[in-house]
Amino acid sequence: MEIMHDNYDHTSSQPILEETPDFIRNGKRIISFLLALYLVAILFVFPIYYRNFYFDILGAKYQFYYISTLTLIGGVVLTGIFMLIIDLVQYEGKFTTGFLQKFSTKNIRTTLSVPDVSLICFLAIAVLSTVFSDYIYESFWGNEGRYTGLFLLLLYGGSFFIVSKFLHFRSWYLDVFLVSSVLVCAFGITDYFNLDILHFKENIDPKQYNIFMSFMGNINTYTAYLSLVLGVSSVLFAAEKKNGKCVWYYICLVMGFFAIITGQSDNAYLALLALFASLPFYMFRSWGGIKRYLIILASFFSVVQVVDIINQTMSDQVLEIQGIFNFIVNFQGLAYIVIGLWIAVAAFYARKYIIKRQETPVGKMPCRIWGIVFLTGIVIVLWILFDANIAGNGERYGALSNYVVIDDEWGTHRGYIWKLAMRNYKEFSTVHKIFGSGPDTFGIITVKNNYNEMTSRYHEIFDSAHNEYLQYFVTIGPFGLLAYLTLLISSGVRMIRRAADNPYMMATLFAVLCYGAQALVNINLPIATPVMWTILMIGLAGCRRME
Repeated sequence: MEIMHDNYDHTSSQPILEETPDFIRNGKRIISFLLALYLVAILFVFPIYYRNFYFDILGAKYQFYYISTLTLIGGVVLTGIFMLIIDLVQYEGKFTTGFLQKFSTKNIRTTLSVPDVSLICFLAIAVLSTVFSDYIYESFWGNEGRYTGLFLLLLYGGSFFIVSKFLHFRSWYLDVFLVSSVLVCAFGITDYFNLDILHFKENIDPKQYNIFMSFMGNINTYTAYLSLVLGVSSVLFAAEKKNGKCVWYYICLVMGFFAIITGQSDNAYLALLALFASLPFYMFRSWGGIKRYLIILASFFSVVQVVDIINQTMSDQVLEIQGIFNFIVNFQGLAYIVIGLWIAVAAFYARKYIIKRQETPVGKMPCRIWGIVFLTGIVIVLWILFDANIAGNGERYGALSNYVVIDDEWGTHRGYIWKLAMRNYKEFSTVHKIFGSGPDTFGIITVKNNYNEMTSRYHEIFDSAHNEYLQYFVTIGPFGLLAYLTLLISSGVRMIRRAADNPYMMATLFAVLCYGAQALVNINLPIATPVMWTILMIGLAGCRRME
């Protein structure tokens, strides 16, 4: 049986009993309406919103997000207050008492999930980190960094509990996200062709043309957003059985491939590696899933070849792409890989029409085989990293040495930044080693302690760790990072346990997984990160239906 399912639309996570008073039903309708507006704002409008082109793209999107989120929180709180007043006046607070009983010592374990508790711990540690910081104001607002201060983290938390607890999941939320994503991809692709159709680059330094794309600004932020697109579109394409929607998801997927490759950021390949390595565990449960996986692989490598052809034939009209892309296209066997993959796809289709009978179950063997391949790949990668960095044999890897030897120059100075981060952390006081320097204060610390070193060596100031997890480690401490990782991992486990057969829930899981992979070398910005948080909330909201 193929891993394809009907659309997942539910109007409510729980049935509304006939005796439920009108004020509760109306309150739920109002909250559902507010949530629908909010998700349209964040998933559709937010990605394509801008004000003064690239000149204030970070501030503009940050403002859009916090205004939208505060509006949602305010609307839900006001609705709750009105419901409370009506309950007290007409029902002597009976329903309010019932609601509060969910948080009693007896019921709290069933009310709060592991992700809920993890987030509460994460936010509590972030608050303590701010309180103990030497830069309380800057820690709260993040104004000396990238606006990811306590204020933004609290907004993530507030929206998380509202969306994950009150949202009635509908599949069109993810379709709205993909519609906006197609616009983001299309605009980014036109940037690759140097068209600048919306005049974003008219007044910027020509030297910066290559590092700003689409509605996202920096190419690394663009990559972070596209990782979410690929996670959602690949799973929905893999599982969809209706021809029209299947074509739609395939278009989104191919555009995502084209956009992320022409986006020129090597960060993209971490997201792609995570996607291709993890998809088989979901797709290899049926012959149809294996066939769709081959289509996804064949499509990706076909897009790589198409982009290479464009680069060669239109070199004076498109942006130059370097890095890992060149390593892939210079592989002599690439054309044979593409041809072989498409032949395998054709063989699967031919087999279906020749046999003309119900396919036998695929069993667990394909997933087990892939598990062996997956673990073998991890061992090989770890060995190469050990051999290249600790054993000192980096030169034996030739062109790959630029990627496997992690020195100060690795990843556009990321190796140096990571060493700098740990050096500063070692000099922290005991309190700061526990709670960090304060949310988004990395730049303050490096400027204070390492300004002359950074500017004399690289003529730059590094205000971020360029690794989301290391950034949290330094700024909110090891326990804050642990709480954040627990939130992500426990959310994924919850989705797998409760909704593994639902493609929409798995789409949100793979989106977060792809984002998490590229976050190893990227910056947490209120441009792509709010979308990741929102998709995570949607996935957890959908899991309520499975309870």
